[in-house]
Amino acid sequence: DQWNWGTGRIADEGLDRIHSEANVAVLNNAHGDGGAFVGGEWVDIEDVASQFSIKDGSNSRVGCGACPRSRSRHTAAKPDGSYDVIIIGAGCIGSAIARELSKTNASVLMIEAADDVTQGATKGNSGIIHAGFDDKPGSVRAKYCWAGNQMFPELDKELHFGFQRNGSLVVARCEDDLKTLQELMERGEKNGVKNLRIIEQEELRQLEPHVDREAIAALLSPDAGTITPYEYTIALAENACDNGVEVRTRREVVSISGNKEQGGFTLTVKHWEPPGIVDAAIGDAVAAMNLDGGAAGAGAGASAEPWGYSPSPGTRFTGVATTETYRASFVVNAAGTASDKVAAMVGDNKWHVKPRMGEYILLNKNQGHQAKHVLFPCPHPVYGKGVLVQSTLWGNLILGPTARDTMRKNEESGEYEIDTDVRDEKQDDIKGYILSKCRNLVPGFDAGEVIHTFAGVRAKNTTGDWIIGPVEGVPGFVNAASIDSPGIAASPAIAVAVVGMLAEAGCAAALTRDPNFNPRRAPLIAPKKGLAGLKFSKKESDYWKETDPTKNVICKCERVTEAEVIDACRRSLPIDSSQAIRKRTRAGMGHCQGDPDNYDCEARVRAIIARETGQPMELVGGRPWPASSLMPKRVVDEDAAAHLRVLSDPSKEYVLHGAA
Repeated sequence: DQWNWGTGRIADEGLDRIHSEANVAVLNNAHGDGGAFVGGEWVDIEDVASQFSIKDGSNSRVGCGACPRSRSRHTAAKPDGSYDVIIIGAGCIGSAIARELSKTNASVLMIEAADDVTQGATKGNSGIIHAGFDDKPGSVRAKYCWAGNQMFPELDKELHFGFQRNGSLVVARCEDDLKTLQELMERGEKNGVKNLRIIEQEELRQLEPHVDREAIAALLSPDAGTITPYEYTIALAENACDNGVEVRTRREVVSISGNKEQGGFTLTVKHWEPPGIVDAAIGDAVAAMNLDGGAAGAGAGASAEPWGYSPSPGTRFTGVATTETYRASFVVNAAGTASDKVAAMVGDNKWHVKPRMGEYILLNKNQGHQAKHVLFPCPHPVYGKGVLVQSTLWGNLILGPTARDTMRKNEESGEYEIDTDVRDEKQDDIKGYILSKCRNLVPGFDAGEVIHTFAGVRAKNTTGDWIIGPVEGVPGFVNAASIDSPGIAASPAIAVAVVGMLAEAGCAAALTRDPNFNPRRAPLIAPKKGLAGLKFSKKESDYWKETDPTKNVICKCERVTEAEVIDACRRSLPIDSSQAIRKRTRAGMGHCQGDPDNYDCEARVRAIIARETGQPMELVGGRPWPASSLMPKRVVDEDAAAHLRVLSDPSKEYVLHGAA
């Protein structure tokens, strides 16, 4: 029997999945499969229930009902309607700051322009907890990376997002690379990074039997680790919300006025919703009620207007919006790729974000054994870390990323604009670039086992370093802005520093600790061992009436049960799309990618969300794209697999536009 951490229910084990003995062996240490990684260490399933089931976690404070649309259940506003602190952005930086502030008596609102937390750069990256040996000594990056790295074991023991301390290797293939390894080790030592050492070929072969035979040495950093970045951020935001932080999504800041010394800040925000919300309403007043989560009164719909939200250059969602205002004594700018725009609203125009695209390729779990550590090529002085190979926390093999600057400066106007050559890059060239480069690290992976691709945009900026600290001349405004790699590793340390900056700026509430703060949070996904006893549901709309939720499998590939989906819907963050459930439970993340012609798990998930939230099925969001960023079809068929194998030929040379 397995204890379901989220619901406190028992799920039986039984019929094993069909795998070869070799494949079963390599899956044994995939998170959630026969055990879990907790605090960096592997825990067998026999010990998970007794050692790590959370019966008194912060989520136990949450009621059984789902959140209102686009906001948490509660308000953190003070009696006058204002807040001590408003955080703009709910990625890993904003959510880490929110959780750190939830340890205090400050009233905190975290607002996010997208439809869920962790929708920006946080969700589209490698999930590596870097040690910080390659950061320039004396830089802001170097200040926070190692410090943040050391905080992850304890954070994972509290929040159970899954953290594996698997280490990293920078692989040398020639004599010149050996000099680079030595330079990296010396740089790391200056940054305070511990336990670095250069290993020779024999030890490298023992640690990584599938690494390229031309590899002659490597820099080992045993303190590097792996997380799933969106699961980490959801855990932070959820625990912060459980401890009193208010969260509102689909709120895009359009202007900021005032400062702490002028009585506080006023933020003007556009609350947008998809067209379906309005289409399902009758009249403007009802539309406004939907937009405002039930807060708007009759006739308020007159303020609704068409609205377009652009999370990144070249991407735009349309809908309608109402205008809201929020007041706070202090504001934290953690808006990622939009952080320069937010900073400009208070007159900080000294720097600009230069978005850098990174594309990834994800392979099936039967390829995860190809890499035990995070494998980097020896870095190029211009091109950076290069494409990497690593096994994800859940056992897939991930390849990438690229590094392509998506904006270029117009020499005549001086303005940055979309680089159309980068935007229109051939998909085969991008896939070929990643696959062929990764062959130089691990030549034996099967490119035909690709199941998904994705992309993220890093918030590079014109200064070359992170922007963290108070804004001169704007009392009460703190930037935690334009943070790219290794931002996730540094995020908990950045959060501690930002809360200290707020306290120094006069936020008295940030100095007093909340005696009721609960650091512990139950995970959403229950570790499983095989599929025995788990009943596959029917396709009829009333399937849940006939099955035990703990045994009713919604997603076959990832063995997600109905109980886990229900638990996610009833947590403290708003849920109104299958994508939100996908990030929390992995439903639809397996081999078939939620293929409607296979098991159609996405439709099942949407039905549960509709039931739990009381929304019509047509208002529950689905997958916003037919396949993925680089694949024309959701499922890779035999022809596509053969084509991917051809693209992965390492003798081919691919050159990408905008390569940084």
